[in-house]
Amino acid sequence: MSISEAGEVTGTKDKDYNIIWFVESCLSNALRMETYIRDAEEAGDSELAEFFRRAQGESRKGAEQGKALLTARLGK
Repeated sequence: MSISEAGEVTGTKDKDYNIIWFVESCLSNALRMETYIRDAEEAGDSELAEFFRRAQGESRKGAEQGKALLTARLGK
């Protein structure tokens, strides 16, 4: 069963918080990819390491886009 939070559960429907959560998740994923990259390199799997580097880059990109959106919205 999937619960969709739209304020009913927490009592707080906050789109800005959703952006903050997204940015945190992207940054957390970028950190996790660092471990995966290191593991792949230690195993001698350069293809997998490069795959995780690309994923890390996309996570960083998502975080930057989220921060820009949050900045624009909070600046209004």
